[in-house]
This record gives sequence, C-alpha cells and structure tokens, in this order.
Amino acid sequence: MLARDAVLCATSRVGEAEALARRAASEGYEIVVAAGGDGTVNEVVNGIAGSDAVLGLLPMGTVNVFANELRLPTSRLDECWKIICRGRSRPIDLPRANEKYFVQLAGIGLDAQAVKETSATLKRNFGPLSYLISAAQIASRPPPRLCIESEDAVTDEGSFVLVGNGRFYGGPFPFFKRALLDDGLLDVLVFKRLGYLEIIRYLQEVIFSDSITRPEIEYFETRRLRVSAEASVPVEADGELIGTCPVEFQMNERPLRVLAAA
Repeated sequence: MLARDAVLCATSRVGEAEALARRAASEGYEIVVAAGGDGTVNEVVNGIAGSDAVLGLLPMGTVNVFANELRLPTSRLDECWKIICRGRSRPIDLPRANEKYFVQLAGIGLDAQAVKETSATLKRNFGPLSYLISAAQIASRPPPRLCIESEDAVTDEGSFVLVGNGRFYGGPFPFFKRALLDDGLLDVLVFKRLGYLEIIRYLQEVIFSDSITRPEIEYFETRRLRVSAEASVPVEADGELIGTCPVEFQMNERPLRVLAAA
C-alpha cells in the first residue's frame, strides 16, 4: 500500500484517536482514516463530526461491524486502501447518544454490562467470544428496569434496549431488519420485562428470523428516544462504554461522509 501523501499517527491510549482526528479536521485534512476496530472508528467519528472531513476505514479490529455494514472487503486491507484512494464518498446518518456520536449501534443493559466487564486480556485471548463469555457470567443476575420514552414506541418499559443506525449488530448479524444508514431514523429493539437468560434466547431468534413478531420484543423506528433507569445502567455505543442512563438518542442534522466502494 502506498501512502505518500498520508500522515500516520499512532495511538497509545483511549481517547487519543478522537483528539488526533479533531486536530486533523481543524487543520484542514480532507480525509481522516480510522485504522482499527469499531472503537477506533467511533473515536475518529467523534473527532471529525461537524467538520468537512471525510471518514476512511482500514478495518483492523476484532469484529469490524461498521466496515461490514459498508460492505468493505475486511480481509483485504490493500483493497480497502484502494477505496480510500479512489475518494468516492456517500453521506450517512450520524446519530448521537447524549453528547457522543456513533455510526452503527448502541445498547443499554446486557451488552453494555458485558462490554464493561470484558477485560483487555479476555478480548485478546478470545476475540469476539470474549463478550459472550462475559454475557454468560452476567446472565444469572436480575436485569434492570428501563423506562422507554418515544412517540413511536408502544412499550414504555423494558429490560434491554438496542439502537441501530445500520442493520448489523455483534458481527454480520442483521438485527435491525429495516435499517438504512441514510434514512434519518433510529431502529430500536426493546426486550420487554425479561430475564437475561430469556433475552439471550430471544437474541438468537432475532438473528435468524426475517421479521420480528415475538410479543416479548418491540421493534420500531424513530427520530428520538430517551431511556432512563432508577439504577446505574451502563450504555455502550459502537462497542465502547459512554456512560450510564439516562440517555437520549437523536440524529445529528449534519450527516457524515464516508468513503465506500459504491
């Protein structure tokens, strides 16, 4: 791969990619490339949000969900670099969870708790399976009681909430059946008053079914969503912890431009 006109910046700690991306955007760089996984992408996106910089991807992470959503050849970094050099971009929606932007997905409850409790060593040794190991350890605990506020929701209470900008969650799994990256809508899955073991079982049905018809799960699309809880419930965005409830989701008025194959 040739990168004669590129400036390479390595990161050594959490948050550094966001700071570097923000500086690059302020200095007028037209393209900022995230070389890493979904967490790195999330940091870079938060650094360039609101600027004219275009996002490029070199998917080098554990799962690379967003790269899969864009149909990038994740196993061929040389082909991904050619896509970057070609410079063809497309606009996508840029949702926000409180003050944090994300491009692919967010979760409140089970998955965020698994992210919180999955150590770097576990991720290094087991890759994507590390989150399943953590989820299995959490499964015996009582789930939180989440309050759902949206003009498009029927359910006002749940145990676990997933919010999608794209279709995929946790890998190449189409959880959000109607999601489009550029439709201006958030796709929401609410798992109603269920225990964690029940939720894990229903997650399999969501993956392998063409539509979601279970009364225990509500699927709706909306522009705004607020989730709150009496307890301290973690929230993740693009696989990274961003805080705890309450959390308000909404679309950013200015879309993000991303380099893609077509």
